[in-house]
Amino acid sequence: MLALIAGTGDLPLALVARLPVRPLVCAMAGFRPALTPDLIFRIEQLGSFLIALRDRGVTEVSMAGAVTRPPIDPSAIDEATKPLVPRIMAAIAQGDDGALRAIIAIFEEAGLTVKAAHEIAPDLLPPQGVLTRKPVTINNRQDAVTGEQTIAEMGQADVGQACIVRNGRVLAREQQAGTDAMLRPFAPSDDPLWGAVDGLGAVLGGAAEWLSGEDGEPTEARGAILFKAPKPAQDRRADLPVIGLETARMAIAAGFAGIVIEADGVMVLNLGAVLSALDNADLFLWVRPRGGA
Repeated sequence: MLALIAGTGDLPLALVARLPVRPLVCAMAGFRPALTPDLIFRIEQLGSFLIALRDRGVTEVSMAGAVTRPPIDPSAIDEATKPLVPRIMAAIAQGDDGALRAIIAIFEEAGLTVKAAHEIAPDLLPPQGVLTRKPVTINNRQDAVTGEQTIAEMGQADVGQACIVRNGRVLAREQQAGTDAMLRPFAPSDDPLWGAVDGLGAVLGGAAEWLSGEDGEPTEARGAILFKAPKPAQDRRADLPVIGLETARMAIAAGFAGIVIEADGVMVLNLGAVLSALDNADLFLWVRPRGGA
């Protein structure tokens, strides 16, 4: 039996839709997945949660969806979890991949097999190549090389899986808040404040033109690429990057040239709708092999 530990976002729904039998849906307290959970657990009762999974006949676990590191309430730690506390605390203190590796090891030592989301739904990994009508230019290809190098550098610090690049310059790097948070300053919304930004941007020649890059200097964001890839050495059984229609919409709103994702390393939800949106806005989606020119 499979248990799906569901975070926020659309990935858990996509996995359940592809499974012939509904898994046991579990959620960490404080997170509201789009699915109704069968079992809610606290990190302070992880040991008891593992026992509950075994008692229900669970042999496999998959982690899907976004979660943030929970605070620990020492008074809520139960007896079954006390032996795990040093490892849980050490995991929470690490970077994203380090924390996930530690948690995966705890599940495996409990006799559970951890399955990657793309093992359950391999169709979420799109084929290599440029999947849209718009071609990729030489400049876009050069920016993709910069993007790959940037993700490699970020991987050494174990943080982030995406960046924005234009003309060889990195405009933004993904942080703990995720890709959408990185994109939001470049993608004006219907918010009244952003309405004023839109008006100013029109005067200056584009809503993203006046934004500052990471070094504080004025930058031009239109024509940039969103580059997304897993960290080079990360454990791909959890936290494999995902893009979807909202990512495409934000890239369109920002006036980007397109999106570049690493082949076999980034899942795409609702690929047909993503391609249609990008085609209609004249953006590209390039599924690029690592090290590709």
